[in-house]
Amino acid sequence: MTAIPAEDASVRSVAAPKAESSGRFTAFLQAAPMMLVFLLFFVLPLAVTVVVSFWDYTEYSIVPDFTVRNYVEAFDGCLTSLPELCTTFKTYLSTLKIGAMVWAITLTLGFTIAYFLVFHVRTTAMQIVLCLLCTIPFWTSNVIRMISWIPLLGRNGLVNQGLLGLGLIDRPIDGLLYSEFSVVLAFVHLFTVFMIVPILNSMLRIDRSLIEAATDAGASGWQILWNVIVPLCKPGIVIGSIFVVTIVMGDFVTVGVMGGQQIASVGKVIQVQLSYLQFPAAAANAVILLAVVIMIIVALTRLVDIRKEL
Repeated sequence: MTAIPAEDASVRSVAAPKAESSGRFTAFLQAAPMMLVFLLFFVLPLAVTVVVSFWDYTEYSIVPDFTVRNYVEAFDGCLTSLPELCTTFKTYLSTLKIGAMVWAITLTLGFTIAYFLVFHVRTTAMQIVLCLLCTIPFWTSNVIRMISWIPLLGRNGLVNQGLLGLGLIDRPIDGLLYSEFSVVLAFVHLFTVFMIVPILNSMLRIDRSLIEAATDAGASGWQILWNVIVPLCKPGIVIGSIFVVTIVMGDFVTVGVMGGQQIASVGKVIQVQLSYLQFPAAAANAVILLAVVIMIIVALTRLVDIRKEL
C-alpha cells in the first residue's frame, strides 16, 4: 500500500471543512428566494393576524391594544350552556362534519380512480389523457363550477324533473339544493383531484415485483390491495387528506353559494365578521381555526412519516 504523505493528509483535513461549509452556503443561497417568499407571504401575514387578534374594536374603529376579549367572545357561553353545545362548538362540529364527509368521499373516489389509472390502463399516453380529464373542473372558475349545479339540483331542476318523469317521487325534493348535501357534493366536485394526484404519484412508484411476489404466494386481490398497495400509498393518502381537509375547513364561498347562506361554517363566520369590519374578532377566529387545522395535520402526519417515505 502507498502511504499518503503527511502534508497531503493535512491539506485534505483542512479542505474538507471548507468544502462542507461552501456546500452549506450554496444550499442556503438556493433556498433563500423561497424562504423570502415564505416569510413575506405566509409568516408575516400570519404574525399580523395573531397581533390583530389581541386588539380591541368598536362599531366604528379598531383600537390597538392587548386584550383577550375576542377569544373570550368566541367561546362566550360555552361553559354555561352545558350540556348544550354553544354556537361556536356547533359551528366547528358542522365544519368538521362536512370536512369528514368530503374527506371520506374524495378518498374513496381518489383511490379508486388512481388504482384504475395505474393498474388497469396499460399505456402511459392514455394514463396522461385520463389524468388530464380529471382536471377539467379547473378549466373554469370556482363560481361557475358551483353555479352549474343549481340548474341540476334546484326544485325545478333536471334531477327533480327526471325523477318526477320516471314516477320515482311524487313531489320535488327540496334537500338537493341549498343544503348540506349540495355543499358536500360541490366540495367533492371541486377537490377530488387534490386526492387523486398524490395517491396516483404513490401508486406509480410501487414496484410491480412486490405485487407479483404476493400473487405467487397465493394472496388474493383484496389481500394484495390491503396489505401491499394501501401501505405503500400511505404518503399519498396523507398528503391528499391534508390538501382536502385544509381547503374545506377554511372555505366559505362554496358553503355560502351551495348552502344558500343556511349552513354554518367557521369560514363563513370569519367572512361575516370581516364584512362588518370586525377585524380583531375575525383574526381571533382565524387563529383558532388555524390551531384546529394544525392539530388535524399533526394527527395525520403521525400516521406516516411523509419525509421518510418520500
